[in-house]
Amino acid sequence: MADLRSDFGERTINELCLMFRNHQINLEPGFQRQSVWTLRDRTRLIHSILSAYPVPGIFLYKRSNRGRLVYDVIDGKQRLETIFMFMEQGRFRRDAFDVKLALDGDVNWYDWPALRRRHPEGRHRIESYKIQTVEVEGDLGDIIDLFVRINSTGKPLTSGEKRHARFYTSRFLKEAERLVGRYERYFIGNRVLSRAQLDRMKGTELVSELLMSIHQAGPINKKTALDRAIGNESVNGNTLARVSREFAATLGTVKRMFSEIRETRFRNAVDFYSLFMIVWEMREKRLVLGDRRRNAIAARLLRTLSVGVDDLRDQLRRAKPAKQSQQFYARYLLTVQGDTDSAANRTRRAEILRGVLRSLFEFKDDKRTFSAEQRRLLWNTDERKFCARCRKHLSWNDFTVDHVKAWTRGGRTDVRNAQLMCRRCNSKKGAR
Repeated sequence: MADLRSDFGERTINELCLMFRNHQINLEPGFQRQSVWTLRDRTRLIHSILSAYPVPGIFLYKRSNRGRLVYDVIDGKQRLETIFMFMEQGRFRRDAFDVKLALDGDVNWYDWPALRRRHPEGRHRIESYKIQTVEVEGDLGDIIDLFVRINSTGKPLTSGEKRHARFYTSRFLKEAERLVGRYERYFIGNRVLSRAQLDRMKGTELVSELLMSIHQAGPINKKTALDRAIGNESVNGNTLARVSREFAATLGTVKRMFSEIRETRFRNAVDFYSLFMIVWEMREKRLVLGDRRRNAIAARLLRTLSVGVDDLRDQLRRAKPAKQSQQFYARYLLTVQGDTDSAANRTRRAEILRGVLRSLFEFKDDKRTFSAEQRRLLWNTDERKFCARCRKHLSWNDFTVDHVKAWTRGGRTDVRNAQLMCRRCNSKKGAR
């Protein structure tokens, strides 16, 4: 049983503003979620206060910080933020808004300075308004559980927000949040996630899944694996750094290969997860993914699959059965209905995508660097000893061996795919 001590009372809005200015109200403890209220939500609250309607109370976690009382907001963050915004308190001054009010028969728009100046009684009504408070003391773990329970009503917490509340100190979760910030523009620009979804921790949830899937070398069951993985700190610092690098490299490859992903169904988080993991798998198996022509073909194939699945879905909604020629699309469609995030459906989607893309790409040679023996052989069998690019005469101390077909594009590290080149030209050529 949780050992929580609660003190029920009330505070005026003026008192709460004073506490905020004195840095005694912490609106953003680690377990809190981000702001999710709309401007309409905020104006309705101000109307309710001015009309003397009762509003829900606020829950505060009372703790001591270096001998000074501080109150972490457990529930009521959106309400307090709204009040501080309208009354232009501290850092919320930049988020100030006005509301349309009917005061003394005068219907007009008022911000806080205008209300104070033109209707002092309205100012007094707000500042003296009393809000019920519950000040709670106890173990932080119990406080977090209370936060999750309370916020299961109203605008309920998403699974990502609940996970953030319970594991906000997790190194794994912090790394996922860092990567979300780094690739935020990509996720929004390609419609993988909306701004509202990012604000509600959906981005952190998706990136956490991908990191854990990379760590486990394949699809995971979202419902059973993620909390356990994040909460038990089983991924050490070195492993997490490696997994994070692989995530960044894979996402970079996805961006290059499928630049128009926002126009396909693979922008959906469910489908994006599977596409990302297939690209990661091909990278792990040292398949060549840097060929523009093949990448363009892969993008066209994915677009065809996307259109076929979407057309079949629309067709079935109109009660028209699938044709024999649509069975391939039907197989994929079955994996994105029902329990879309189960390991079984994710594995089936991976099999389909693997079949579509695998034949387009070839294995890299495991050996990238020409050996000393190969260098001597090539030097001694080339009578001209000129740079293959700029025609500069080469000496033994100033030559490199270049892959005619770049190694990154599947070129073999073999003398039949080698040519002499000066260092400057080899560096400029790169993977071309």
